[in-house]
Amino acid sequence: MFDVKRVMPSSSSSIIVSVETIATGIEYLANIDADLNRIVAKLGPPPLWAREPGFGTLVHIILEQQVSLASARAAYEKLNTAAGTLKPSRFLDFSDFDLLGFGFSRQKSSYCRGLARAIEEGRLNLDSFKDLIDEEIRTRLIEIKGIGPWTADIYLLMALGRSDIWPVGDLALVSTMQQVKGLASLPDQDLMDKIAIPWRPWRSVAARILWHYYLSNR
Repeated sequence: MFDVKRVMPSSSSSIIVSVETIATGIEYLANIDADLNRIVAKLGPPPLWAREPGFGTLVHIILEQQVSLASARAAYEKLNTAAGTLKPSRFLDFSDFDLLGFGFSRQKSSYCRGLARAIEEGRLNLDSFKDLIDEEIRTRLIEIKGIGPWTADIYLLMALGRSDIWPVGDLALVSTMQQVKGLASLPDQDLMDKIAIPWRPWRSVAARILWHYYLSNR
């Protein structure tokens, strides 16, 4: 069983996970955690799963909330096809009927409209995020209705490439951690955080390894 008492120094948000750096994170994690090492040895390194930062990716992540990745991708692709170049101003041109036809629920249409307006009105500047630390970015995103901790964390992890993001609310990570760590029940957020302490400053890479395991067993 896992020893939750092990502690490592706090993380740095200055490391960016990229094609060049992910191998360093994988090697670090494999050396300190036998369970992660077994996954990498069996499946190889996880994909980077990088996304372009910007409005479109945030819309895509909002679509992924509590639905399958496939259905979210289908709705996002229909939106992109209709939009041509997807910008906040272009998104606001679509009617509720249009968005419903793409596969948006009423609630997600409202969330994405709110996000588009916040950017158009200058209340949210996504370009400024490159100069901000993780917590500042998370705080600014969560101020937008419909963007919670999970959505903010996935954007930080996949679009901005931050190295030490740990999305404890991700259901795939919760169930995979129970399997990999041999836990009697699904871990709560406190236990998820404790288990991940030694993985700093590479918790984003640990999440990728666990997602890789989850997808390989579906």
